[in-house]
Amino acid sequence: MSLRRVVVTGLGVISPVGNSVDEAWESIKNGKSGIGPITLFDASNQQSQVAGEVKNFDITKYGIEHRATRKMARFTQFLLAASAQAVSDAGYTKESLQKEKAGLMIGNCIGGLDVLEESFKKYCASGPSRIPPLTAPMFITNEAAANVSMFFGLNGLSWTLGTACASGTDALGAGLDLIRSGRLDVCIAGGTEALVNGFGIGVFSALQALSTHYNNTPQKASRPFDKDRDGFVLAEGSAVLILEELEHAKARGAHIYAELAGFGASCDAHHITAPIADGSIAANAVAGALADAGLKPEDIQYYNAHGTSTHANDESETKMLKKVFGDHAYKMKVSSTKSMTGHLVGAAGAIEAIFTIKAIQDGFFPPTINLDNPDVEAGCDLDYVPNKGVSGTINAAASASLGFGGHNGCIVIRRFKDADA
Repeated sequence: MSLRRVVVTGLGVISPVGNSVDEAWESIKNGKSGIGPITLFDASNQQSQVAGEVKNFDITKYGIEHRATRKMARFTQFLLAASAQAVSDAGYTKESLQKEKAGLMIGNCIGGLDVLEESFKKYCASGPSRIPPLTAPMFITNEAAANVSMFFGLNGLSWTLGTACASGTDALGAGLDLIRSGRLDVCIAGGTEALVNGFGIGVFSALQALSTHYNNTPQKASRPFDKDRDGFVLAEGSAVLILEELEHAKARGAHIYAELAGFGASCDAHHITAPIADGSIAANAVAGALADAGLKPEDIQYYNAHGTSTHANDESETKMLKKVFGDHAYKMKVSSTKSMTGHLVGAAGAIEAIFTIKAIQDGFFPPTINLDNPDVEAGCDLDYVPNKGVSGTINAAASASLGFGGHNGCIVIRRFKDADA
């Protein structure tokens, strides 16, 4: 029996490069960085003083009362806004969506760290009696998905998936499987994260994972595959896709952006932060996604890289691509949009999936900016679309995320073609 096909009918974005899909994609196409000096808190004592912050965010634009946000962490507000965009873009209302077999699959890494930080400060200063009573329900990771379910009145499954930096991609893959299996017809799928606070920047700096050499030139800080890279740039935001069973989408006359055609996952089982140097296990996730989509390596024209701007990731990911794609790795385009957005952690895979869909739709390969001196000596010698995007036909693309703990996820997205047409 053939699997139910899954298509994308709605998109929503809250990000450092724009608070709508169109604004964010225009920034990406034009190589515009959303990274700047940290303004959300005093970062003068931090090793890393740059981040990809969400700017000019107004949650009331999405029909959400401002007073309601007092009970929501920042990562929840981002997800709620991105979900509202995506649901509207898909042509649904609250009432119409409630009639569907609909649910949520949301990727998140850490939850409401801003809430936890502020509450812990009060605990340290004045003791447990000063901890705000809503601290627990505001910082737990499932709080964001729960609030989206309540806002739309959805009683179907509402799940949160945590696989570190692979969470957003894995959430899309899980949503794909939920629809294929018939458990859902419609899935609000994506990711959200808000870690740009003193503790968030501090813990990743202590791990020596963040860029520290570009505090005075923040837009230069995220430079995947470049010889002068020195770590990733922490960013925040949310991205949501409406996944829908094909015949269901066609029956209601929905606009179809693309087809989510395949998913693959693996775990390095190697180290809590470092990937396997040769990329051999991550290769299983990418090869698995291609096989799930029924495609050959040479069918892929574009790969949206995890591309974090760390030495370990960029080298191992490039080796992985050569394992999976062979000589074709040198013929397809590879780019890291993290060079502009920074690393959205649990939301990274979801926003990169949206950029991949827009790349297919517009026939445009987005650039990897700040790629001034490719690290060829380390083997980073593929076509990373340096500094300026280029036009070209994209019929199929892959997007992968490689998380702490060795979690690897990859999705394959295809230009939609109706077999009945």
